[in-house]
Amino acid sequence: MLDLSRIRAITLDLDDTLWPVWPTIHRAEQVLTDWLTQHAPATAALSGQPEVKKAVRAEINARHADRAHDLSFLRLEAIRAMLLQAGDPGHLAEPAFEVFFAERQRVDLFDDALPALAFWSQRYPVVALSNGNADVHRVGIGQHFHASVSAKSMGVAKPDLRVFVAGAEAAGVAPHEVLHVGDDAHADCVGALAAGMQVAWLNREGHTWSHGDTRPHLEVRDLHALCASWPEYV
Repeated sequence: MLDLSRIRAITLDLDDTLWPVWPTIHRAEQVLTDWLTQHAPATAALSGQPEVKKAVRAEINARHADRAHDLSFLRLEAIRAMLLQAGDPGHLAEPAFEVFFAERQRVDLFDDALPALAFWSQRYPVVALSNGNADVHRVGIGQHFHASVSAKSMGVAKPDLRVFVAGAEAAGVAPHEVLHVGDDAHADCVGALAAGMQVAWLNREGHTWSHGDTRPHLEVRDLHALCASWPEYV
């Protein structure tokens, strides 16, 4: 059971917790393709072949396995590799990535995201903990966050304990005083539980828990249900 009296800060996952991530990524990839069609048509044609695109991404991921936590770097290098393979100038990778990255920050929030953020941020420091490369300020919700901790900034990704400890430190509290909220049972829940945090599993799709006997303190289908744990939430 969730113990509200222990909570002095909230750490919060972003992708698939506050917004669905894959529609955003697909849209950003389409914007990138449109840009390449204009500025590097050979690359646009090559990237239109799914098997080639998949092979390039796999090769980049393998070559830079030590940078698996840095999705922006991997995306940039995959774009560069595709450009070079198509015979286009490699220096176009940076502006192409910026086009992708700008669109990646345009998200469609779940209906429960802003009410929950407004409620929590009036009561606690809220810290973003993300393995992705969304920027809460560019997304337009930065006013609700005390700080952000990313896999890129840490050099490791959730469920690594160091990410959660850094989140607590950014909030100025001990890990056991934190409620972590996230959708990923492994990356969010297992990691935060190991750090000694209270955990609320946002299980929008109704998945089965398959990570052992140590379970989240609360499982909810949406953020409204989680906020309803506080008597004053309306």
